[in-house]
This record gives sequence, C-alpha cells and structure tokens, in this order.
Amino acid sequence: MEQKTKVNAEDGKQEILITREFELPLALLFKAYVEPEIVEQWMGTKVLKLESKKHGSYQFETTDTKGNKYGFNGVIHEFKPNQKIIRTFEMENMPFGVQLEVLEFEELTEDSSKLQKKVIYESVSHRDENLKLPFVQGINIAHNRLQEITRKFKIATYDNDKEK
Repeated sequence: MEQKTKVNAEDGKQEILITREFELPLALLFKAYVEPEIVEQWMGTKVLKLESKKHGSYQFETTDTKGNKYGFNGVIHEFKPNQKIIRTFEMENMPFGVQLEVLEFEELTEDSSKLQKKVIYESVSHRDENLKLPFVQGINIAHNRLQEITRKFKIATYDNDKEK
C-alpha cells in the first residue's frame, strides 16, 4: 500500500522533510496540531501540557504495550495560526538530542490542505539513528489517524451547523 506521507532524508544531511496532503480544510488540519483533545486521539498519547502560542511549551506522555512510559516535550518558538509552528522536540531518555521542527500549513482547496514538516537534528548520526526506527511507517499511521479523526470533527461540526 502506498504511503501518503512522504519522508525525504538526503544522505549526509541533518534533516528530514515530511510532506502530506490531507482531505481536510486548512483550519481543521491546524487544529489537529494545537487542540489537546484531537492531538491525544491521533497521536495516541496523553497531553500533559499544550500551550499553543509563541513561547508556549508542551509535554506529552505515551505508554507502550508493556506499560513503560515515555515522555517528550518542547518549546514553541513561532506560532502563526493556520500557517506555521516552529518548535523544539525532545524525547526524554533517548539519544537523539533536541530536534528543531518547522511545520508549515498550506491551503490547497477549500477542502484540502498540505503539511510540510522539516525536522532538523543535532547531527547526521542522530537523524540516521532515528530513521532506523519504524519512523516512516509510524508517521504514516499517525497521519492516517489524524485524517480519519479530524474528518469526524469536520462532519460533526457540519451537522451541528446545519441544525442551527
């Protein structure tokens, strides 16, 4: 099955470029990254803190099938609604170091949008170690869930608006 989320990792570079087109309006795609209730659903994680604003921060926690807990956190450096989020990302107790993430959101049509995410690692070796994990498969699974869960919000919002 074709993976809808494209991951480009050029040899010798410290970055990964992740691109995905969604069948969602731009505002809903952006909301999926900034609303704790939606983030928890598509990421399958617990949101301990999510301050969706410039100089805000976030802290998430996930639990594996054996009950082990893993935390990750970061600081939001730039926040432009429906356009861009620049933030750091750090998985606690992992050897990858702090990453810089630049998320850019683009409207394609009234009902479709695109996410382009650049992840910059401290070193090429940190990036390459991360790519040895099931990273590409995981991001595709997560983005597929984001599409499905957020589509349900769109339908519910549309139905509620029709009833008013």
